[in-house]
Order: sequence, then C-alpha cells, then structure tokens
Amino acid sequence: MQCKENKKEILTETQTTILEKKLIINKSEFGKMPDGTIVEQYKLTNKNSIEVDIITYGGRITSLKVPNKRGDIENVVLGFDNLNDYLNENPYFGALIGRYGNRIANGKFTLEGNEYTLAINNGSNHLHGGLVGFDSVVWDAEPIEGTDNTALKLTYLSKDREEGYPGNLKVTVIYTLSNDNTLEVSYKATTNKTTVVNLTQHAYFNLTGDFSKDILNHDLVLNADAFLPVDSGLIPTGEIRNVKGSPFDFTSVKKIGKEIEADNEQLKLGGGYDHCWVLNGKKGNMRFVASAYDETSGRFMEVFSEEPGMQLYTGNFLDGSLPIPNGGTYNKRTGFCLETQHYPDSPNQKEFPTTTLKPGEIYSTKTTYKFSTK
Repeated sequence: MQCKENKKEILTETQTTILEKKLIINKSEFGKMPDGTIVEQYKLTNKNSIEVDIITYGGRITSLKVPNKRGDIENVVLGFDNLNDYLNENPYFGALIGRYGNRIANGKFTLEGNEYTLAINNGSNHLHGGLVGFDSVVWDAEPIEGTDNTALKLTYLSKDREEGYPGNLKVTVIYTLSNDNTLEVSYKATTNKTTVVNLTQHAYFNLTGDFSKDILNHDLVLNADAFLPVDSGLIPTGEIRNVKGSPFDFTSVKKIGKEIEADNEQLKLGGGYDHCWVLNGKKGNMRFVASAYDETSGRFMEVFSEEPGMQLYTGNFLDGSLPIPNGGTYNKRTGFCLETQHYPDSPNQKEFPTTTLKPGEIYSTKTTYKFSTK
C-alpha cells in the first residue's frame, strides 16, 4: 500500500483539527526510558474512527479500537496505559518480536559451520529474541499520512552479536491503517552477515472489548491442516501432524474453549494452545489464514499472511498479576494471539522452511488484520 508522505501536518495530542480527505496521525509523549530517551506514541485513525495506538518502545500496539455491531468503539487488544508497566516484566503485550519469534532449542544454532550461542530466557531455550529483544528497544519512527491510508514506519538497527545473533540487521516495520478497516504489518530486513530472522507481532486480542471476560467463546477458524507437536520445553519435535480428529482442528468454525481442556498430551504441555500451525497455501503468497468472531459484540477479524506458520497462544499464563488500565487485572485466557511466523526452532530443523538471511537478500513479509461486524 502506498501512502503520500506529509510530515508537516503531524498533529500534537492537544490539536483537534480534522483535515478533510486526509487521514491523520496524532503524536504524543508516552514516557521516558530510564536513560532519558523519550518514548513516543502515535495514533493512527481512519475515516471510520478506527484507531490504533503504537509506541516506539518495542513497536507495541497499545490499543486498537474498533466498533461492535451497535457502533460502539472499544479497544480489543490487551495492553497498558503507561510506560512503566511495559518496562516491567510482561508477556510481550502488543510487541514486535525479533530477531527470532518463538523458541530456539538450547539457545544454539549452527550457520555456515559456525555455532552461535544466544541468550537463554525461557527455561533452557531462547525465546522471542532474548533478554533484550525487539520488544524491549526504542525504534525510530516516521509517520506517513495519506488519503486512503495512514502509516507509521519504524526502523531499528540490530548490531552484530546483539543477543548472540550474527550480522548487523537493518529492520523496517510499517503499520498501515486503511479505510477498509484493515491493519497491515509489513516487515523488511537486510544483513551484512549471514544470519537468521523470524519477525512477528504479538498482539493479544479480545474481541468482546471487555477484558474481564475470557476468550473461550470466540469462534475461531485456522486455515491449517497440520500443526507442530512439541516436547516438554515447547520445542517442535520435527513431526508435522494432521489436525483431523484432534482438539487442534480449527479448519471449520469452533469455539476456542470447546476442547482446550481435553485430555490431550499436547494441550497439557502447553497449558492450552501454545503451538504453531502449518498454514495451508504457498509460503510467500498472501492468503487467508485465520478468522475470529465474538457473537456478543459482533466483531469479526480476518487474518491474511504470507508466512508459512502461525502460533496460536491462548493466554494460558496470564495470572491476574497485570493491571487493566480501567481497573481489574488480566486473568488466564483473557486474550489470544495469532502470531504469523516461520516455524519455531527452524535454524536447528533442516526440514522446516529456512529462516536464513544472507547479505544481498531482503527479508520481506506482511500480515493483515481486517475488522468488520456481523
């Protein structure tokens, strides 16, 4: 999607002028890092009053407001209203994830004959980029306003051996909000040394708009005939298993909670769903990969992606310790994630689609989330 750049008309939070025929971005200060670095927040709004708030710390979506079937606009993603809560330990609420989304076994992989050791931050494994992944750095931001869509371009340079990864990795992520109520997330990266890359977005959705409610009554469809079984450390075993006849079959509409407590070894390992599905269709082709629907609110979300896999995580480890901005706490299974990505542990599993990026190549992928009501 192309946007006409117009940096001069970026509005501060206190300005309320609405420019006809141009979608607007509002910029404000969200807080300061311990070293004094200012964290900015950008609010993207379309003509239908859908709003998405993004902060430069971790490129995180802090709020995504969409209408229900009565026209009431409410936030449908879990998050916080202040920087301190994001700086404290939290389960990657709304964050950009890298260099490698999901797990790498034992925090090690071999590339071109060289073994690399990564930060260990999930049992004996490496998870979501390490101790200071892309979720925990401040990105550079460039807002772009246009007539059909509005976008925020985020850039970050991950230096050679950051968290153990080889190569200087230049990363660009663009969030684009369109007038058809689609939020697109596009990713690009280049490197000066052979490395591995697997970027994703870690929004937790609850389409009810009421975070005191769980997500078990959401209707879910996953365009995937197979998933990846895991071991006790949630590392894929290497098997690609057909979902037919199992609790992992979401090829037709099914409540998230229908079989989440089934007597199933894989569900017990994940404490619920915390697995990667093998998406139907060819990697690199944009296609439908998932949908979610909440009957009470009427909100319907469709997901399209170029990625080969998608992690469904059902908030199994939310434990009531994190605050909801308007009161209360985020309890178990009050949000679900649909993280489009390559498969976990791909650098160690040669049968999985490669996540290797070499100098001169461009890592490029995108995922979109389209919202409507019914």
